[in-house]
Amino acid sequence: MMKKQITVGDVELKWDLETGEVLFDGGDVVFFWISAMETFFDTIREISGTEATKLVLETTGFRQGVIVGQGFLHMKNINTSNVVEWLSNTYAPAGWGKVRIVKMDEDAKHFTLHIQDDWEYKMNQQKQKGLEGIFVPSHYAGVLTGLFGTNFWYKTIQYQNEVNSFSIVEYYPSDITVQSNIHEMSRKQEALKIRELERMVDEKTLMLQNLVKEISSPIIPVLENIVVVPMIGSYDEERSEDLIYNTLSELPRHQAHYLLLDLTGLNKQISEHTARLIDKLGASARLLGIETILVGVSPELAMVIIQSDNNLNKFECLQSLQHGIYYALGKSGRTIS
Repeated sequence: MMKKQITVGDVELKWDLETGEVLFDGGDVVFFWISAMETFFDTIREISGTEATKLVLETTGFRQGVIVGQGFLHMKNINTSNVVEWLSNTYAPAGWGKVRIVKMDEDAKHFTLHIQDDWEYKMNQQKQKGLEGIFVPSHYAGVLTGLFGTNFWYKTIQYQNEVNSFSIVEYYPSDITVQSNIHEMSRKQEALKIRELERMVDEKTLMLQNLVKEISSPIIPVLENIVVVPMIGSYDEERSEDLIYNTLSELPRHQAHYLLLDLTGLNKQISEHTARLIDKLGASARLLGIETILVGVSPELAMVIIQSDNNLNKFECLQSLQHGIYYALGKSGRTIS
């Protein structure tokens, strides 16, 4: 037999093996095993993640429901007087389990549905995933939207599980739409990305700060009892404290007699703060019995030092690091041969 036609409930089913058509109340349909749908859903979840998958299933279920509701509205003139019987008689033959409207407020258009043993529940139960229905409840919201021309949304009061033999879902007119949910999801994802970027920036900033601390006040022992501390860039309060602490902590370890402050890398316009820093560092080293020598003093920097309120000219000032090393050696009675 190449053609077959039966009527189940209010639904007419037709098969035509010659053309390969399966008709459900006159509309083309495709049948799937629940295991096939499970694979389809799992694939979406693997690609999109759990939260995005929920939105995809909810949106798809709702939009498919709208198409179904609009189609049957024109075919059978569905309204509040016959929607209860039509819903059950239509979806049971399609393999969507048992669904019935147990409570209806015609004036407010509020509906309460009991949904039992639908394909999504069976799919989630097959491998005991513990997932809750999303597609089917949202689908009925779309169906009611298509039937009554008013946007419906839903709230699941109870899920079918080992304790509850059916799900309880309330449906009501609402401003909530799938579009608004998509926008909300997008905003959440943007906020997550922003927070992740902020976290990465904070981590990189901390790494850079630590790196700056490490390289901003290095102590370089060049010869016995002679150490060099290069000063680079500009110094704020935090960098100044690090420079003084690190230098004074390391000088005794190197048994330094001469501290050469290399000013070559300082900004050309040395600030009053930096001048005070140099004075403070030199005075602190003197308390440890260490003589401070300023090297890398350019003509421009020499003019700034002279005009500074801080008496930096009390320190020996030399043009280059090489001159400073020769000077320190000479004072200690040594020479390079």
